[in-house]
Amino acid sequence: MRYLPLTGHDREAMLAAIGVHSVDDLFADVPAAARLDGPIAGLPGHATELAVERHMTALARRNTVAGEVPFFLGCGAYRHHVPASVDHLIQRGEFLTAYTPYQPEIAQGTLQMLFEFQTQVARLLGTDVANASMYDGSTACWEAIAMARRITRRGKAILSAGLHPHYVSVAKTMAKYTGDVLDTALPWLVPKTDLDRLIAMIDDDTSCVVVQYPDILGRFADLRPLADACHARKALLIAVVTEPVAMGALVSPGEMDADIVVGEGQSLGVGLQFGGPYVGLFGCKERHVRQMPGRLCGETVDAAGRRGFVLTLSTREQHIRREKATSNICTNSGLCALAFSIHMTLLGEAGLRRLAGLNHAGACHAAERLARVPGVELVNDTFFNEFTLKLPVEARPVVRTLAGRGVLAGVSLGRLYPGEAALAQGLVVAVTETTTTDDVEALATTLTEVLA
Repeated sequence: MRYLPLTGHDREAMLAAIGVHSVDDLFADVPAAARLDGPIAGLPGHATELAVERHMTALARRNTVAGEVPFFLGCGAYRHHVPASVDHLIQRGEFLTAYTPYQPEIAQGTLQMLFEFQTQVARLLGTDVANASMYDGSTACWEAIAMARRITRRGKAILSAGLHPHYVSVAKTMAKYTGDVLDTALPWLVPKTDLDRLIAMIDDDTSCVVVQYPDILGRFADLRPLADACHARKALLIAVVTEPVAMGALVSPGEMDADIVVGEGQSLGVGLQFGGPYVGLFGCKERHVRQMPGRLCGETVDAAGRRGFVLTLSTREQHIRREKATSNICTNSGLCALAFSIHMTLLGEAGLRRLAGLNHAGACHAAERLARVPGVELVNDTFFNEFTLKLPVEARPVVRTLAGRGVLAGVSLGRLYPGEAALAQGLVVAVTETTTTDDVEALATTLTEVLA
């Protein structure tokens, strides 16, 4: 909807109604010294819509367009093909302008969509229940840690070295105000995950262990032994999934007895969009549902026996007593959840499995080709569509050089872990169905030239 400014007559009528002569009269109590006496210095003057559009287009052209160059960026945000029907459907007025379903009798479409979304997420993550979404993966991760504290009444969380550093950062920020103790570590450029270390660290003060699956280096392992070790000490296992497409090929964390499974849903239906908005996924075992943050939509019947949908569980302070609230999360990422659900519906189970197969096959081809570049070592012995290379030199300058040559090579670990010399040579490469064999060859060729 376009913004329609008021006419002069409209303004006069409004001012007359409140008994003032001009807009300036509304600021009569503001001291003259605090008022502007002219345009703000340094800002350009007003311009026409056409002139502004041309200026912004010129600025946009200075960006490297992801779809026009070989693209291997990942680390929690992935470039997948989003069908045109997804964007078309989410822009329908009924969905685009809807805020939140406070009145179920007039929000049946939104509630049904959220109900279907929850069903899809629960099946994808292997959990008994799932909520109607969170803000993003990192905040969902923290909410899971806080949920584990409420359930176990313990305040120590062990975070895997393979957990995304941005997720760790969010958790540390929040833990400053809750008193939770977070045991963290840095990853090593080795093939194996740190599950053995995590198992050895669990004690009677541990509320939960948080592990990413696949982890920040693209590695993954069977989570069952870790789940057993957690439960033996009455702690919870929290699994974090940043690439939901992987669940089309891997055993889900819920099937491996994880108590809470959270993640980022951006890969399905939501474009990269320069970093947001995204959509957080949150599922858990049914016995913990009362401690789950956010909201839960349910199915019911009305007085006439017709199928209907309602908000079954709303555990935030706006709906219940503040001291009983599980979270300060005030809403769900409705539009992004809708995009996720539409994309999932279009794919279906068979389509998701085929998509996952394409991603993994492309990653295998890329890993095999890039490992042949002189001086480059493949770190992983397991991966889905993302793996880590160890370069013979610091990776960050190499990434910048390749970007200058029109190849977005991946994410350097030096960028994610600044100042950590042991990780400076690491380069995380992501491959999706949008990556072609020519893209892989372009990366291999330019990387060979730069490292020569």
